[in-house]
Amino acid sequence: MAKNKKRKIHTNHAEHRKPARPPQRKDVAKSKSSAKHQTAKPAKPQQQHQQPTIPFLAEDRILLIGEGDFSLSRSIVAEHGCCDVTATCYDSQEELFEKYKPQAESHVQYLEEEGQKVLYSVDATKLDKNKQLAKAVAEDGKFNVILFNFPHVGGKSTDVNRQVRFNQELLVKFFQTAQGLSVVSGSNEEEKGTIVVTLFEGEPYTLWNVRDLARHAGLEVVRSFKFLAEAYPGYEHVRTLGNLVGGGGWKGEDREARSYVFRMKGGGGNGGANEKPKTQAEMQKEMERQRRERLGAGDKRKRAKDDDSSSDED
Repeated sequence: MAKNKKRKIHTNHAEHRKPARPPQRKDVAKSKSSAKHQTAKPAKPQQQHQQPTIPFLAEDRILLIGEGDFSLSRSIVAEHGCCDVTATCYDSQEELFEKYKPQAESHVQYLEEEGQKVLYSVDATKLDKNKQLAKAVAEDGKFNVILFNFPHVGGKSTDVNRQVRFNQELLVKFFQTAQGLSVVSGSNEEEKGTIVVTLFEGEPYTLWNVRDLARHAGLEVVRSFKFLAEAYPGYEHVRTLGNLVGGGGWKGEDREARSYVFRMKGGGGNGGANEKPKTQAEMQKEMERQRRERLGAGDKRKRAKDDDSSSDED
């Protein structure tokens, strides 16, 4: 069947032309034009949707450290197509299912049905001594990507300096022991394994100085980027202590967070092959120096506040 073509209608333009407008005074036309510009609403700027950065590929061999209810691991497998995932948590299986009831058991079941590994009682500060991980590496090789999202020692201490120190110690030992599990061979820097740590923005997390801790442990900074929870459908941030009673209004996935990507030094980059990682004693000394600096800064702020108060009273 032949396609229907739009017929072009020819009209007598002389017959259908609209009557000319009467001449208008210039000052009247100008005032109308000005009024039109004054009442016109400014165009709203178009909001650009930020594309999330995903620090791994579907074919990567991925190790997740310190998982909470395993919702992130599940999303990585279900939504990003990753098929070589080893997900670990600090708790025993019994503790995990009790703390994050009922979702943790469902997430773990899904991962295992998909052929992924789930390991319990894995201490992030002793990865090099974990027999389960040693067996996994012996069987399938080292990892291209090691993820540690929102590390925290837990507890309810209100002493900021103590919390900072404990979490710095956690990260230092993690960086030191994770390197033995990371792929180091490759024809170029891009093929080396990466270690990714995600932290909330703002204090006290910025006081941890994660970049410096990684450098002192023998790593170099590759890049950092904004962590967007919506890039992982089904993921829910949970607290170290477990599910909140009654749910509550606290939602960690709504908070600003940032991911930091590191890799082992050597062969270029920001680090150098001749720079040796600091020993544990040297790291302790460095963290103590930073603690004294924070205390000193706090004292200075307090003295300045006292001086201001005295001046106001005078």
